[in-house]
Amino acid sequence: MAAAVALAEAGAHVTLVARTSSETHEIANALVSAGMKAVSAQLDVTDSKAVARFVSETGPYPILINNAGTNRPALLVDTPDEDIDLMLNLNVRASLCVAREVVRGLIHHQLAGSIVQISSQMGHVGATKRTVYCATKHAMEGMTKALATEVGKHGIRVNSVCPTFIATEMTRAQLEEPVFRAQVLDKIALGRLGELTDVMGPIVFLASDAAALITGASLLVDGGWTAA
Repeated sequence: MAAAVALAEAGAHVTLVARTSSETHEIANALVSAGMKAVSAQLDVTDSKAVARFVSETGPYPILINNAGTNRPALLVDTPDEDIDLMLNLNVRASLCVAREVVRGLIHHQLAGSIVQISSQMGHVGATKRTVYCATKHAMEGMTKALATEVGKHGIRVNSVCPTFIATEMTRAQLEEPVFRAQVLDKIALGRLGELTDVMGPIVFLASDAAALITGASLLVDGGWTAA
């Protein structure tokens, strides 16, 4: 949602989608009230037919922030099938399907575009209790590079943003555990957790013409985690 706000502030007409529409509707209304352009819609991105129908009816979209994802940290030996399926379906399959439909729309309308994949530093390294999550984010990094080579001739750019641990509702419980928090901070050269605002600038940059010659790249917003 923060990405939508940042892009709207930069002048984009944003469409916010989520499986439940209450939060997206509230944010879209707030943006419109502030004089910006925004609409919201309910969409389950794991339903590929619904995604195809939605993009066909409401697109084309010259900018896609491909950010649906989740994580259920656990040792692989303790990870049940349903958690593997959940992460693969949302982090990988849904991302592929959403990108596919957006690209189809852009090619059909002969429009250039920018796809920004919200990946992770875990797409470049490994970490305990994140075997499945790392697998999905490494897949997204491969997808970014391969898709960039496929669609560059159409003027469509594909890049990823790879954040470190960001202070959000999803990470709060983990990061409140003192030992884990200390381990995380020890790996971040800048010595602090990321904030949502740290990620918004890179997203707007990659979506904009300021990054007109950048495609197939990963922008690491990790405070130096992967530098060591």
